[in-house]
Amino acid sequence: MIAETPKLSPALQTLSDEEVVERVLAGETELFEILMRRYNQRLYRVARAILVDDGEAEDVMQDAYVRAYAHLDQFARRSRFSTWLTRIAVYEALARARRGKRLVGIDHLSPTKESSMSAKDRGPEQLAIQRDLRTVLEVAVAALPESFRSVLVLRDVEGLSTAETAESLGISEALVKTRLHRAHAALRREMENRTGAALAQSFQFHLSRCDRVVEAVFPRIRHPEAQGVASPF
Repeated sequence: MIAETPKLSPALQTLSDEEVVERVLAGETELFEILMRRYNQRLYRVARAILVDDGEAEDVMQDAYVRAYAHLDQFARRSRFSTWLTRIAVYEALARARRGKRLVGIDHLSPTKESSMSAKDRGPEQLAIQRDLRTVLEVAVAALPESFRSVLVLRDVEGLSTAETAESLGISEALVKTRLHRAHAALRREMENRTGAALAQSFQFHLSRCDRVVEAVFPRIRHPEAQGVASPF
């Protein structure tokens, strides 16, 4: 979802990325905010897929924007601006990771599209189930190798094409397809392992329920005539 830029008119916010770039280069530097708000979520997600926490992801976002602004005149338009910007963020995140930061899982992963049912239409139980499912998914994704997570986030979460993902990560399209296939397989295994363990603990008949059934049945056994119980045979 694109966040609106409150200080700028709606007409300015409908400008294409390339039009915004041209006007920023012409001196309207305040329009760079449009590009930041358009791609904050994407850059956050891809940085989060490589690094460990929100603070580092935000630092990477800031560094990426500063670098993009400083080299805006080098945007050659051979690819989409969004791809060019994403690639800068990827490089910034990987550089930070190589400087000693751990390559671990993403901590926040949300779908690009919300369910057709709004939050106000969901009951407390439905919201709790959704949170639980999201937690399981986040933990499962976090268990994937970093190279798989990056492809998974760009392709499945951000909806980039294979070509755009390849260009953003600086790898071949064939490798994107291979990593995505392996990421899906690994994610399925991880989800099966986690949900299987949870399923084994589901539908338990706890002691309180056991006691309640026993207490209800015994009077009926002792006095079947009072209960009007017919023979099953």
